[in-house]
Order: sequence, then structure tokens, then C-alpha cells
Amino acid sequence: MTENHRIEYKRELTPELDLEKEVIAFLNTREGGLIYLGIDKTGKRVGVADVDGDMLKIKDRIKNNIAPSAMGLFDMVEEEQTQGVHCIKIIVASGSEQPYAKKKYGMTEKGCFLRIGTAAEPMPVAMIEKLFSTRTRNSIGKIKAHRQALSFEQLRIYYEEKRKPLGKQFKINLELTTEDGALNYAAYLLADENGTSIKVAKYRGKDRIHLIESNEYGYCSLIKATKSVLDKLDLENKTASTITAKERQDVRLWNPIALREAVINAIVHNDYTREVPPKFEIFADRIEITSACALPEGLTQAEFFEGYSIPRNKELMRIFKDLDMVEHLGSGLPRITEFFGPECFRFTENFLRVTFPASGPVYSATEIEAPVADPVTPQVTPQVTPQVGQLLRVFTGEHARQELQTLLRLADREHFRKAYLLPALAAGVIEPTLPDKPNSRLQQYRLTEKARSLLK
Repeated sequence: MTENHRIEYKRELTPELDLEKEVIAFLNTREGGLIYLGIDKTGKRVGVADVDGDMLKIKDRIKNNIAPSAMGLFDMVEEEQTQGVHCIKIIVASGSEQPYAKKKYGMTEKGCFLRIGTAAEPMPVAMIEKLFSTRTRNSIGKIKAHRQALSFEQLRIYYEEKRKPLGKQFKINLELTTEDGALNYAAYLLADENGTSIKVAKYRGKDRIHLIESNEYGYCSLIKATKSVLDKLDLENKTASTITAKERQDVRLWNPIALREAVINAIVHNDYTREVPPKFEIFADRIEITSACALPEGLTQAEFFEGYSIPRNKELMRIFKDLDMVEHLGSGLPRITEFFGPECFRFTENFLRVTFPASGPVYSATEIEAPVADPVTPQVTPQVTPQVGQLLRVFTGEHARQELQTLLRLADREHFRKAYLLPALAAGVIEPTLPDKPNSRLQQYRLTEKARSLLK
């Protein structure tokens, strides 16, 4: 390899090396890029003496010297050993909050850089002003969570399992706060309780006419919901056996590596600002994974398949990486296309759908002949609709109508009343605190014993 517009070589990490400039140039470039430490300008591998120590220094410099935050937009991996020589590869994605700059100089020609050819060049003032005027401001890191009383015990447990205990400042360190110190929407998604739910549906045939099963995983930390979806799809990913003259071949319906990557990508890159979670649908001949995310502005499909990485939710990407749910930036797409090809992706103006054909029949004859079940939420009987199931799970005591509507993130009062409140009252799973004064402004609602038994 030689240096080009996406590859930069550095012999060693020293205080004099302007690493920040090179990182900023790639952050401000549509394609992102790679910085190799331990390779000289001729392409000769000279190696790095202290890989772990240099990685810590690199992370610290990028974290503290670049604004806006680049956390979640870069990754580091140790290059494979070659004759005892170890190198570090820094993967830098294109950022959505351009222009990025050195904190010391701010948005000036001394602070902002752009990759041109094989060099990081100062960004012209006119370009700095243009990029700043169009900077993305509707990211989950900038939107204030509508609920601020959030707990993160589930997130703590997952970090402790990886021996990375969260300190007192974890909300700030993980960028779960807005600039004014309030919890942001990323924090809401990762909290122990929220209103986000991910649907996994099964259909009898090749269309959406006959629903066999509908499960919802959520109202909890997005990490926990993701693991639940992965477990569910792993269970559905059955193994089919084919007997040949020489051997017995066991093949799963879908390649498990590609399936896992597609699930993680759909959840991490989903546009949650639109309040539309990803969904997973299993048909008789395929599985479809749909996420609310179009191609990033300015990125073509060809560039997408070439591996240019522009993380939509850098806060989620960072945490999924911390918890080893993501290997490194840009690693998911090649694993998917290796098994199913680029044709499995379908882009629309607002959505991205990945379709994996099954290697054999998805359902057994018994399952196909079974009667179609009512769509239900897990742990809730068929008498209760999915909407009522969602309502039951937000109860923590007695709540007024408006509070329940807010917890469910529903803006339409009439829709909430007809689809959630009245069916729940009719099913006997909630009850008013003032039954003799149904229209009282002090009216609240609480769970009944029937609801508690259903939720056990």
C-alpha cells in the first residue's frame, strides 16, 4: 500500500506529531480514512514498541483535543504481526457534525483541516462557515430526553461484566448529556425504562397476511433489548441437515455471522429521532430487517459498499464497541456482503431494508398447519392487544392520563384513549382511582391484580 487520500502513514507517536490534524482531516472528509502508526512514508513497517501504551495516548489525545467530540467515530486495532513487527491502525469515520477542529484554535484555519490528496490541508474560512451552518443538530446526543429521572442499572451490569465499571461521571464520559448538562435521547434509549420497543414478527407465508407470532423487546435498556432480539433470532435460525453420499451437511437458515451483523447495524444506525425503531420480520422463505435510516447525505450506494463509514449514532456505536457487541468501525458490512452480496440491501428515501433468503424451509409442516395466533406481547395473554401490553409496562404506581401518554411518547390524545386506555379498562387490567368521578381532573389509573398476574 502507498499513501493516498484515505491512507496516512506515521512512523511513531511523539509529542511533536500532529496526530489531531490528521484525524480532523479525515473526520471532515466524506470518506473518512485510515492512519497507520509504525509505518514510514515509504511504506516500510518499522513497528510500534508499546502498542497498548500508544493506543491509550491516542485515545486520550483525540478525546481531549478535538471538538465536537469524536468519540464513537474512531477505532484502533493492532495490525497482524509481521516478523515481530506490530503496527496500529486508526480507523476514522466521517463525522456528521462537521467541521471538526482542534479545541485550542476552534473553527479557524489553524483548527480545521481537510484531506486533499495525501495531505491534511487547512480548511478555507468560507468552507468552515458553510459546514457549520449545515451542521447536524437533530442527533440523539443533542436532543434532550423528555424524561430526566432515568436509572442505568442494566448498563452498569453490562459494563461490569466486561470489567469496565462505570464511575460517577459515566453520563458525561459516555456523552449521555446535552451541552447544558441534561440527559439526552441516547441516555433515554440506554436507560432501564423507556418507551422504545423492537418488534420481531413471524408470518405463515411469503407476505404479511397471516401473522403467526409477534414479539416486542424493549421498554428497557437498548443493550438488553438488542441481546433479546439476538437470542430470539438465534433460536429461529434453525439448522437444516442434508444427507449426501459422503457426509451429512448441517446448514443454518441464515449465516449467523451475517445475521448478527445485520441486527447490530440496524439497531445502532437506526434514526431514533423519528421515533421509529427497527423491525425484524420472518417469512416462509426469508428474513427482512428494516431500519429507519437512509444513506447519509452525499454518500452514494457505491461508496457505501466500498466501506465508507458514517455512524449515525456515535454515542451508541461507542457503547456497543465498549461492550464488544461491535468489533470495529466498518467491520459489519463486509461480513454481510460476503455471504449474501450487496443485492440483499434495498434503499429508499427513508428506510434501509436487508433481506436474507433462507437456505431451506423456514417452518416445519406442523408450524405451517398450526392455527394463526393473535399478535401478543410476550407474557401478556391473547386477550390483551400489543398497545395495552405497552401501556401496562409503563406503570410504576398511579398515573394521570397525560403522564401515561407522555411515557408512551404519544402525541394524539384521541388515539391514546381509543387504542390504549379504553381497551385496558375494558380488559380489566387497569382501573381508575376515582371510579365515581370519571371526568375528574384528579383522575388517575393503576394496575389491577389481573394485570399484575399477567406481568409476572
